[in-house]
Amino acid sequence: MKTSRNGINEHKMPKIVHDYKKLALAVSGLQAVNRVVVATIGSWDLLHIGHLRYLIKAKSFGDVLVVGVDSDRGIKSYKGDLRPVVPQGERCEMLTYQSAVDFVTLVDDINKNGQWQYKLIKVIRPDVFVAVKGSYPREQIANIRKYCKKVVILPRQAEKTSTSNFIQNTVKKHLKHLDKIRKENGK
Repeated sequence: MKTSRNGINEHKMPKIVHDYKKLALAVSGLQAVNRVVVATIGSWDLLHIGHLRYLIKAKSFGDVLVVGVDSDRGIKSYKGDLRPVVPQGERCEMLTYQSAVDFVTLVDDINKNGQWQYKLIKVIRPDVFVAVKGSYPREQIANIRKYCKKVVILPRQAEKTSTSNFIQNTVKKHLKHLDKIRKENGK
């Protein structure tokens, strides 16, 4: 099985396209035959029902869904050293198994100040960009609009479900359990 330097399984993964120029060719070809191309970007760490509902909803705004996956480096920069839980290669591969997803690509274009440089959408120029409410500041939404015909902001698709909550609740439960054991053992 061939694995790239990014840790992404490329063997028999035709949905994964790392080269933005190749992806742009596919997108422009699809747009030339009047297909509406939708793009979205996220961490997709510990894939859950909110993610899946979101992907299905995002796809409903067009014909083809391109999903950007934040790199491990990018996620660490804005979520801390303990994230991601799932490595970028596995997150990319997991998304290829989702029927709403047509293309998956890695997004690793944050500058030294942790700011996204919009490279994916600058190159592929999707018709629609979909984001979760509150995930991008107004300034970023304004910049995204420069490269897309339409920006759609969706509410969270699972109000009580998030990867961060999963992690926090699991750690709290384990700590309580360990504390209980410690007390039982008189330590």
